[in-house]
Amino acid sequence: MTKFSDFPVWIQAFFGASGAFLFTVCGAVLVFFLKGESGKAKSAFGGFSSGVMLSAAFFSLLLPALEVEPRLSPAFSVTLGFLCGALLISCADLFFIKGGKTTGGVKLLYASVTLHNVPEGLAVGVAFTGGVLPGLMLALGIGIQNFPEGFCLAYPLKSSGLSTKKSFWLSVLSGAIEIPFAVLGSLLFATGGYMAFALSFAAGAMIAVTATELIAEAFEKKNPLSLVCFTIGFAVIMFLDLFFA
Repeated sequence: MTKFSDFPVWIQAFFGASGAFLFTVCGAVLVFFLKGESGKAKSAFGGFSSGVMLSAAFFSLLLPALEVEPRLSPAFSVTLGFLCGALLISCADLFFIKGGKTTGGVKLLYASVTLHNVPEGLAVGVAFTGGVLPGLMLALGIGIQNFPEGFCLAYPLKSSGLSTKKSFWLSVLSGAIEIPFAVLGSLLFATGGYMAFALSFAAGAMIAVTATELIAEAFEKKNPLSLVCFTIGFAVIMFLDLFFA
């Protein structure tokens, strides 16, 4: 019987991203049943997702990047990759997020969330080039984050006047973009010489997304529940990564 680790990296990335995508679908389904967003639930989801994403970025991306033999010195290549990834998201926020706040356009919100899913998909693909465990841990982390994101995107679409069914499918489509980019990431960055840069690039992008989106929203109302859930989320991924390692 063929083991999962025996499959080509791009197939591993495909299934890993598909698993993370299913969390988006499950979250978007809630738009059929829930009429609004609970403040406490929003803080809990945001805090937990923030902890999960930061932990996954550190243990599944940055640490493996330091262990890879790069073409450049680890200090330079890892730092450069991290800064480039964070800069990508910062530029995206400049053109999409701030524009969305001033115009109130749901289309801009949708575009920004979809854009943020691109580096997340790339991150899964890159993580699988470093091994099955880092890939699975990161896919799990992104999947957990995708669950509340699926609903939090579908609900504003519904509130803007779209039908419930159309809001659901648009949210699902936004999450589905992670799958092809995961495959692309695994194919582009499979070369060991560039893996350290690629892993740290994905980590920088993910941490920037977490800081600008999840953390800012989770701690907006300074609910103690956010910090508790953040700590739990970080600890869960840290335990899983270290235990299976």
